[in-house]
Amino acid sequence: MGIKRADLIGSWYPGTERECRKMIEEFLEKISVPDEDYLGIGGIVPHAGWFFSGKTATAVYSAIKHAVTIELVFLFGMHLPPGSENYIFVDEGYETPFGPVYVNGEATGMMLDSFSFVEEDAVNYVRDNTIEIQLPFIKYFFPEATVVACGISPGPSAIEIGKKASEISKSLEYNTCFIGSTDLTHYGPNYGFVSHGTGIEALKWVKEVNDKRIVELFLEINPKAIMEEAELHHNACCPGAVAAATSAVSESGAKKGILVDYSTSYDVMPNSSFVGYAGVVY
Repeated sequence: MGIKRADLIGSWYPGTERECRKMIEEFLEKISVPDEDYLGIGGIVPHAGWFFSGKTATAVYSAIKHAVTIELVFLFGMHLPPGSENYIFVDEGYETPFGPVYVNGEATGMMLDSFSFVEEDAVNYVRDNTIEIQLPFIKYFFPEATVVACGISPGPSAIEIGKKASEISKSLEYNTCFIGSTDLTHYGPNYGFVSHGTGIEALKWVKEVNDKRIVELFLEINPKAIMEEAELHHNACCPGAVAAATSAVSESGAKKGILVDYSTSYDVMPNSSFVGYAGVVY
């Protein structure tokens, strides 16, 4: 058993506890807790470098913490195509600047009893930003929580995995949240997606049309439609992860989501290529 090292530390997010804490505190000054009622049982978060999407992710984790003390996090991510195998991390835990985030072995084992996964450990794993970017946030906002970390391919199994995660949470009687990690439209020449030209009009289309379409499905908690929308319009890079998370929150009693923040990389670094980010809490 071992602790997986942090591959992206010092580049995608700060390299020390002090610097991470300072950056999160700066994000907290720019956000507020939603006025609407919500359960605090899950969220959709982005996974770019903190410089670009950290504020949006902070808005979600802060809102969940405001509602409930979290003991277990089901974290769904990874850039996987339809038909791909699903992944699960089975080792002791993960390194973060705030200290290790430990894996919940019992909940992970229960998931393995129900589905086929590629098993990753501290040595053998796919290098991935979608999950690692979340771990310092989880340790900061939910310092005692353990995790079940899965890479989820879009398809029917994503919905079933989400349902099982909710079932496991209920059986173990943990205060649980279900997190889906995805960025939204990747637009511009860097991504080979220039259907609406360049400049301000392209940015407006991404924000007001392409990203808006899928965010509305996040809020409606419609996992099947989320995967179909992403396949058609390329507006979520990890739709399987979102499908699993929304399936889990639906099974756990959520009726709607609340958009707590929306941003783009253009906001902090204007460029002809940019990415959208949504923060949703359930």
